Amino acid sequence: MAGKLLIVGFGPGSAEHITKRAKDAIKESDTIIGYKTYVDLIRELMTDQKVVSTGMSEEVTRAQAAVRYAEQGRKVAVISSGDAGVYGMAGLIYEVLAEKGWRSNEGVEVEVIPGISAIQSCASLLGAPVMHDACTISLSDHLTPWPLIEKRLEAAGEADFVIALYNPKSGRRTRQIAEAQRILLQYRDSETPVGLVKSAYRNSEKVVITTLEKMLEHEIGMLTTVIIGNSSTFLHGDIMITPRGYQRKYTLGQEQQRLRPHERLRPENEPWALHEGKKEKVDNSLQQLAMEAIAAIDGKKTAERIQPPGMEMVFELAVSPGVAEKKFTPQQLLLLAELAGETGTIEYTPHHHLLVKLPGVDMNETTRLLLEAGLLLHPVGDVVQLKACDFCDGDKKDAIPYAEGIQERISGMAVPKELKIGFNGCGMACYGAVHEDIGLVFRKGKFDLFLGAKTVGRTAHSGQPVAEGIEPDEVVDMIAKIVDEYKQNAHPNERFYKYFKRAGEVYGFQHRDYAPVIQLEPAPCGE
Repeated sequence: MAGKLLIVGFGPGSAEHITKRAKDAIKESDTIIGYKTYVDLIRELMTDQKVVSTGMSEEVTRAQAAVRYAEQGRKVAVISSGDAGVYGMAGLIYEVLAEKGWRSNEGVEVEVIPGISAIQSCASLLGAPVMHDACTISLSDHLTPWPLIEKRLEAAGEADFVIALYNPKSGRRTRQIAEAQRILLQYRDSETPVGLVKSAYRNSEKVVITTLEKMLEHEIGMLTTVIIGNSSTFLHGDIMITPRGYQRKYTLGQEQQRLRPHERLRPENEPWALHEGKKEKVDNSLQQLAMEAIAAIDGKKTAERIQPPGMEMVFELAVSPGVAEKKFTPQQLLLLAELAGETGTIEYTPHHHLLVKLPGVDMNETTRLLLEAGLLLHPVGDVVQLKACDFCDGDKKDAIPYAEGIQERISGMAVPKELKIGFNGCGMACYGAVHEDIGLVFRKGKFDLFLGAKTVGRTAHSGQPVAEGIEPDEVVDMIAKIVDEYKQNAHPNERFYKYFKRAGEVYGFQHRDYAPVIQLEPAPCGE
């Protein structure tokens, strides 16, 4: 039975600004998925629901998990602060569904529940800065090319929009807000009012009113929304006001108006309008052009994808000489250099791969050339990666068939978080198999198995030895089943060692807290 996706916008985060429908949706769901900070903001509304929370920049894994749980019959609430349809999760959920061939009249049911967006909540704290035409522009160039963002800033500045800047600055993105100021100063007076609102209606709320010239003198971060007035925005004390234009027809300081109600829409009283104060005549040619445009759109295949202007497709993959082979031939390196050309990149990684990014190439033809050159190709991202040793340059070859068997069966498989299988061909384990998520060491004709190493961070540790003397003909199937169990049951973006600890066991192997617990202060990091 198909489940339901409830895409919930819960507003700025304060309880009084969450709509009743949003509260009801959270209560009636059996699974809640969201960014960790957002889950904490609504925790008082939760009961005993299954919670899947992930970190920043993990929106795709949350969307995929939400769709998967809904397809299993669950009622899933995907939460976003503000409005889910404004830089929130609504669009991404629909994109994931569309990729799976979903149709609105079949499959899982979807309900988008609106919330108060940041432009609205922040504007309410500033006065009335968006009373006239306004736009929102995100300064994050992680997904949108910066030249396109520049064009939007130029257009909004020239068109005199009130502008709300989302994601203005982070620990690593510091230039974008300065560039935005530079562009807008070409079209706005330096004294244009600007409102900076951090964490609207939350405990750490902070409101600053400044000017376009001086805005960078104040704290601006990822939790700040920047609202920049248009050419008519003015300050009244500490209130920003953007006139709607009523003063053109009305006398705001008098009860007796110059124009009577039946006179206010006459063309002669609106010389600024498109008709320039003259009576309009219907232009049939414009209507005809509109009809032709609609007909042209209807005639196109709706499934056809159009590449956004200024963007170029990039083929990204990892390559290696083979499972046990660690030496590239000169011909292979020349081919990679030729394919990369002037605009591609080749990056050496610590995983015995070269990470290759090739813009504007034919993927099928490129794949053919690389395979013909004897290279092993690997997908990148959250997939299974096999890191085998060189088997002492092939001298200790007894374990190579089993490494190749694992490579063929599960390497490249999509998993909740990148998973590395370390494989050493002798008891020396010099390639560090015990320091990977899953470690295999071939010793005395059989395998030792290590699980749950913490591969990164200040509390990194080796894997737990869980089995010795595993028969070689059992090892490929065992590793495949361990990975499949992790894939089926782990949370989105949950690393293997975290899953092993949370689940308590994997494939019957018990987790043990044998490593010392180290208390560390949280380390500051950027976006």
